[in-house]
Amino acid sequence: MRYGCIEQHRREFPVVLMCRVLEVTRSGYDAWRKREPSAQAREDQRLRIEVRVIHSGARGCYGSPRVHAELQARGQRVSRKRVARLMRQQGLRGKKRRRFVTTTNSEHTYPVAPNLLDRKFGIEEIGGPDKVWVSDITYVPTREGWLYLAIVLDLASRLLVGWSMGETLESKLAINALDAALKRRTVSCWRRSRRSSA
Repeated sequence: MRYGCIEQHRREFPVVLMCRVLEVTRSGYDAWRKREPSAQAREDQRLRIEVRVIHSGARGCYGSPRVHAELQARGQRVSRKRVARLMRQQGLRGKKRRRFVTTTNSEHTYPVAPNLLDRKFGIEEIGGPDKVWVSDITYVPTREGWLYLAIVLDLASRLLVGWSMGETLESKLAINALDAALKRRTVSCWRRSRRSSA
């Protein structure tokens, strides 16, 4: 095991230093290198290649349980722990499938806003910056769960003028993004309408 560690890292560190740290002799390491590989080492090498072929054939999606199942289907008698070890040695991991999260609920009783933009996306049609803002909400997978992101984009300049993140998909997420945009930009018509409605 120690000799194998030295062999694995001999291009990174001096062999003499590793022998001293691992408390083995240089002559013992040299004798180990000249020895023929054991039957298990030869079998491991053969299995490593087969594991790599199965893993790449599955576009990197298979983890050790599925690689093990595929080996067994091919008539290989090998333990799952051995497959996991061989994959770990090669840095092979199964890709986690992203879960789909539904963020839109079309079956509601809320009134639908009229389409004032009517697909007029050109700068001349819009009339310049800060005349038309568009927004969207998306979700971001993290190690601790889903984060929801709401953004407000100025359609003319394509600048992100406001955004907000939260752990839940609630109306305040969009409101906070709009408030952030209003604090950063001057929108006279919005401010007039807010004053008149107050």
